[in-house]
Amino acid sequence: MIKFHFITNETEAALQASRKLIKKYGQTPSDESDVIIVLGGDGTMLQVLRDFMNTNRPIYGMNRGSVGFLMNEYEENRLSERVIAAHKEEIHPLRMIAESELNGRIEALAINEISLFRQSYQAAKIKISVDKRVRIDELICDGVMVATPAGSTAYNLSAQGPILPLMAPLMALTPVCPFRPRRWHGALLPNDVTVRFDLLENKKRPVNAAADNVEVKSIRSVIINSAIDIKGCILFDSNHSWDERILSEQFRY
Repeated sequence: MIKFHFITNETEAALQASRKLIKKYGQTPSDESDVIIVLGGDGTMLQVLRDFMNTNRPIYGMNRGSVGFLMNEYEENRLSERVIAAHKEEIHPLRMIAESELNGRIEALAINEISLFRQSYQAAKIKISVDKRVRIDELICDGVMVATPAGSTAYNLSAQGPILPLMAPLMALTPVCPFRPRRWHGALLPNDVTVRFDLLENKKRPVNAAADNVEVKSIRSVIINSAIDIKGCILFDSNHSWDERILSEQFRY
């Protein structure tokens, strides 16, 4: 018998679902469970993925929140059968090393994206380097981000960035409201490169950096690479795989 550990957000729909499922399937401590079941939306799923990185414990989400791109449809019955038949995907977060005027060196991980965004009314000026080679001397913009495949359908998509298949060995480098160079819309990068952002005129044009839910204020520089030594495991229903979701999203109009 599969042993489940249920984690839920604090919405009434998720709490009601949790009570029903625990009554039906039982609640096993997380370190003794076979599968973590997440009830909520994508925000809850991202937090649980962060908490269980490198534990080799698969995570299966059911949507009881406002956004559920990482979640499966909610269904009380046949949970064991669904989990057994689910398709397993491994994801690797991004690692951020930020140098801050206020707090010095800050390291953080991000499953979705690492984003920079202006802190004041003035546009940011950012130099972009890839593997120590300068690619853009001066990007004038509201912000810029590096997104994982898992995060490509979130903030990255809202900024007109590309959607990436989950297992694509790529990262999306996407500007937010670029002013100069006006025609630059971003780049697709191999996931084994290192991206560096240097803030130009950083005291006059302050910029913050965020790695998912970790924010660093008044940065001087940010270094980003894929944390291939860290992984999480997420389960998708076989009839509604991540690849199918990616295809469906690209044909929305």
